[in-house]
Amino acid sequence: FAINAFLFITSITLNPAATTAWSDKDATKEDIYPQLWDLVPESLLNFPVKDNKIIINPWNYRERLGVYKSLLNATAKYFTAFGSQNFGNILWGLPLQHGWQFRTGRLADPSNRTSCGYGNVCISVRSWWSCMNYYLAVIPFLGAVEAGIFGEVQYEVEILPPEERRTDFCYSVADCRSRIPKLMDLWKAYFEFSSFVLDDALYYMWKAHVTSIACALPKFQDSLKYLSDPEANFGTDWANGVDFIAATHFPTDLQTTNEFQVFLPQRMLVEGDNLPSISGFSPQQNRVLVSLRALHKANQLTGGLLLELWQKAMSTEEGRKIGRKLIEDLASS
Repeated sequence: FAINAFLFITSITLNPAATTAWSDKDATKEDIYPQLWDLVPESLLNFPVKDNKIIINPWNYRERLGVYKSLLNATAKYFTAFGSQNFGNILWGLPLQHGWQFRTGRLADPSNRTSCGYGNVCISVRSWWSCMNYYLAVIPFLGAVEAGIFGEVQYEVEILPPEERRTDFCYSVADCRSRIPKLMDLWKAYFEFSSFVLDDALYYMWKAHVTSIACALPKFQDSLKYLSDPEANFGTDWANGVDFIAATHFPTDLQTTNEFQVFLPQRMLVEGDNLPSISGFSPQQNRVLVSLRALHKANQLTGGLLLELWQKAMSTEEGRKIGRKLIEDLASS
C-alpha cells in the first residue's frame, strides 16, 4: 500500500527517465565540491587553539564546512572499497547540502536586520536552514570526537555560540552529552560502527540524520516566520521528505548526491512562486517541489500512517531497492 501510494503521488507529475551517468571527466569538475572547499580546515588540528581548547566558530561558513571536511578525512579509511579519492564516503551528503544552502542564499539573514550571508561567509542564526543544519554538522562532529574518530585529541573542543538563541544549541561533547544524550548516542554509534557493510552503515547514518532533524524541527519552528510562504513550505516539505528517503538507505556519496541536488531549487523561493510552474526553474525542479508538497500533505492527512507504511515496506533489502528506484525516477524525470 505504501509503495502504491507513493507511486500515485509521484505519478501525478512525473514521468520516469534514466539518470545520466557520471563520467571520469565529470568527476574532476570543480563544481562537484561545495564553494570554498579548498579554503577550509582539513583536520581538527587546523582550527585555532586558545587556552588549551580547539575553538570552532560554526557561524562562519568556512569553519562549519571545515568541520565536514575534517569528518570526511577522518573517515576516509573506511570507504576505500567504495571508490577512489574518498568519493564513496556517505558523509558527502552533509557538506554538499550545506554548500547548496550557502550557494542559494539560505544561510543568510532572512530578516535583513544584519548583512550576514550577503556577500560574506557569516551564517545567520535567524536562518531556519542554518539552525537545522547545525544539528547535522556540529552534533555529528562532536559525536565523532566522543567516538575517538580523530584519535587522541590533545585539546578539548569548544564550539562558539551565536549572538542569539544560545540555549537552542550545545557547544561541547560534555554539554551535548548532558542535553541531547540520545542524539549523541546515535551519532557516536555511527562513528563507532566497525563491521562496514555499506547498507548497515547507511542505516546508522540515516537513523542519526532523521533524529537530528526531528530534534531541531520544534526548536526552530518560529524561524519559519522570516521566510516567504513558498520557502517555508519547501523547508517543511524537505524535512518530511528526508524521512521517506532515509527509509530506503539512499546512498549519499559524492556522485549520487551531486546528481540529485541539481533538482533542488537553486534560489530561495519568494512570494509569487506558484507550483507547478515556478519561473526560471527546470521542469524537474518544479516536479520535485510538487512531489515533496504532495507527499507531505498525504502524510499529514493520514496522521503519519503513510510514512509508517513506507518504512515497513522498506524493511527488507528488496523493498529498499524498489524505494530507491522510485526516488531515482522521481528526481530524474
